[in-house]
Amino acid sequence: MGGSALFETYNRAPLRFERGEGVWLYTESGERYLDFAAGVAVNSLGHSHPHLVETLKTQAEKLWHVSNLYEVPGQTRLAERLTDATFADKVFFANSGAEALECSIKTARRYHYARGQPERYRIITFEGAFHGRTLATIAAGGQPKYLEGFGPKVQGFDQVPFGDLEALEKAITDETAAILVEPVQGEGGIRPIEADMLGRLRALCDQHGLLLIYDEVQCGIGRTGKLFAYQWSGMAPDIMAIAKGIGGGFPLAACLASEEATSGMVPGVHGTTFGGNPLAMAVGNAVLDVVLEEGFLDEVKRKSLLLKQSLASVVDEFPEVFESVRGSGLMLGLKCRMPNGEVNLAFRRHNFLAVPAGDNVVRLLPPLNVTDKEIRIAVEAIREAASDLALPARKAGSAA
Repeated sequence: MGGSALFETYNRAPLRFERGEGVWLYTESGERYLDFAAGVAVNSLGHSHPHLVETLKTQAEKLWHVSNLYEVPGQTRLAERLTDATFADKVFFANSGAEALECSIKTARRYHYARGQPERYRIITFEGAFHGRTLATIAAGGQPKYLEGFGPKVQGFDQVPFGDLEALEKAITDETAAILVEPVQGEGGIRPIEADMLGRLRALCDQHGLLLIYDEVQCGIGRTGKLFAYQWSGMAPDIMAIAKGIGGGFPLAACLASEEATSGMVPGVHGTTFGGNPLAMAVGNAVLDVVLEEGFLDEVKRKSLLLKQSLASVVDEFPEVFESVRGSGLMLGLKCRMPNGEVNLAFRRHNFLAVPAGDNVVRLLPPLNVTDKEIRIAVEAIREAASDLALPARKAGSAA
């Protein structure tokens, strides 16, 4: 056997990090990188946050795993905090965003089944969406590049163009169970759904007896400046999947739902071995200790404005490289004119880490507790990288 013992499913950057501190990552050789990828919006409080580290250490010395055969007090506390802060009445804990989405899909289908309408199982989704890597969630996303080679597409999902309300209405049939949408598309290129559109989705669901499902795996837990992105519009869903930021780097996810929506989820119809274990619950509660602290989300909004305005000036300065800045809170995207892979590589040459996305966008997803100084350092790194990229084109223009 030659080469790596790992599956060759990742196109990894040639970087090996040894430790992290706040918004900084350090390689084995001691080189320092400013991390505005944050594990793809996972490290919501940066690396090695003292409160999270101490909480994890304390819990690790007590109890790691007992399974859901028994009560887990940390689950009760975290569920109550999440329901107190949202539309939800019930919470199911899992390990990943894909699992939270699977639970959301099953909850919606069981809701109609329990009401004597088993034919209502189809779910409408939007093109450009990303909902996970399981067979069901790649079918929900509908993107050919994720579906190719995995056999017949799981049935029950109907995609409509992004933001096309007319196509959405036409897609509703007697078999439709729910509408599934990301309030802000992450992998799709930081594309927000307008508040008016979310209102129309809510109205359509109410009109046709459908459930509205939000995927806030990436845009939740303070990422947009509110605890959840839907709270900007006030258009609450019936079911919501969350993950990434809620664990601050520890694998943790949840499906939140109204009591009505969970009416079909009775004992034995769904479960998980690892989901909701004491370690995950301790860390999840520690994340909320920080994010729900008075003034924390106000600071996220203030810092996001600083970052967005600073990025706008860079976009104006380098129109050969960038087209626009989009997004809200600390979930921002630079729409590129040059290939976003080249732009991201140029960032990395300046020891700055970001995340490519669809629609030729590079995502900026810094920890929510990033400082003003670190934002200024990030913007300068982006400016220097953009200058490197623009220089050849400008020289060619001058020569002509």
